[in-house]
Amino acid sequence: MFKEVNARNVDHVCNDLFPNRWSPRAMSGEALSDEEIDSLFEAARWAPSCMNSQPWRFLYAKKNTPHWEIFFKFLVDGNKLWCVNAGVLIVVAAKKTFGDRVSPTFSFDTGAAWENLALQAHCMGLVSHGMAGFDYAAAKTELNLADDYQILAMVALGRPGRKENLPEALREREKPSDRISLKEFAFEGKFKM
Repeated sequence: MFKEVNARNVDHVCNDLFPNRWSPRAMSGEALSDEEIDSLFEAARWAPSCMNSQPWRFLYAKKNTPHWEIFFKFLVDGNKLWCVNAGVLIVVAAKKTFGDRVSPTFSFDTGAAWENLALQAHCMGLVSHGMAGFDYAAAKTELNLADDYQILAMVALGRPGRKENLPEALREREKPSDRISLKEFAFEGKFKM
């Protein structure tokens, strides 16, 4: 089966929600309401986790608040170019332990929570874009995270904006990206190169 969704080729049946979700950078700069932000975190709350440990932690800053400048300065310059128009910046962290032992799935579980948040944002007509380009050490120190927490990513959230308002170098990249085929990542039995 072949289907095109949001200019992406879907080879097998799945809900259109998945191929329709993507990570734009163009945001309007408008604020998000507390109710909208709470809805995003409510979706994240219901992610599955090992032994119901729920290791995810989302620290966030709304635009035009004292927290915003702290979070914004963690970003690398390339991400600052477009994140300036986000409504919310989030630092995603995870508790690495439960009880007195290391959790082998803390990042796996937190990834599930992030995906719930991203899908909820898409369903609400919002933009969500995960990032690795920021200063992890500064974020951990300045946000007072203890040693048993690990920072995993940052996320920019906002209302959709116009691609034309992005820096010229980013406009060409402002489209849904393709994915590798199932044959490249799903293997029955042993791993195949």
